[in-house]
Amino acid sequence: MSVDFLEALESSAPEQDRPKLKRKVYEKELGRLQEELVRLQRWIKHRGLKVVVIFEGRDAAGKGGVIKRITERLNPRVVRVVALGTPSDREKTQWWFQRYVAELPAAGEMVLFDRSWYNRGVVEPVMGFCSEEEYREFLRSCPEFERMLIRSGIILIKYWFSVSDAEQERRFQSRINDPVKRWKLSPVDVEGRSRWVEFSKAKDILFAHTDIKQAPWYVVNADIKKRARLNCIAHLLGQIHYEDVPWDDIELPERQSGVGYVRPPITDQTFVEERF
Repeated sequence: MSVDFLEALESSAPEQDRPKLKRKVYEKELGRLQEELVRLQRWIKHRGLKVVVIFEGRDAAGKGGVIKRITERLNPRVVRVVALGTPSDREKTQWWFQRYVAELPAAGEMVLFDRSWYNRGVVEPVMGFCSEEEYREFLRSCPEFERMLIRSGIILIKYWFSVSDAEQERRFQSRINDPVKRWKLSPVDVEGRSRWVEFSKAKDILFAHTDIKQAPWYVVNADIKKRARLNCIAHLLGQIHYEDVPWDDIELPERQSGVGYVRPPITDQTFVEERF
């Protein structure tokens, strides 16, 4: 992160003890952070960096919201989101990390994992989707897998979004009653709600095994969505040293002459009805 941006952020960031952010403050800070993300994106492309960012946490903790704000102004060819669904019957027989390896970045790319190989560390054992031996093997092999990624030149950043019981309940109720959010509430989410303590224990065990020096977990207080988004993006920008990459000068050429070109009749084309 550039020194000038850090100083600006510290001087204008709202106090942490305020429960809410005013919309104007939030939008101003988000806009500034997104400008920095564009600079970071250009640096990643310019220097051929390989960046992996993992977003984990409880259901309805706000992972999707921060990913959306990160990618909103960025080039999807450079910064892409990976959100894998349920593994196929064939994938279930593969090495656990295999389908995630296929999604890792090449030089000049940043990949955001909306949930990741850590499904095997929390969701699967709590919900009974894997055996005890598979779970224990994951805890043993995951730190070594991540160290291998780092030795290969990948920058690995891991976020855990922490949300309180009461706030998760409020968000679940909001999803139930809102037709445009209802799709976010899966059967696994509903079942997981009844296993709050089991998820907490699994998370504690996960951290004990995978909060390693080379790739530590960064916990985001996610009870207030707007704060969580700003805090996470600002922290992400601080994890990678980047500099401005100058833009090449562009001079638009004159448009090609239309001499000799006859446009087909408008009636030969099918237009979308203009309802608005």
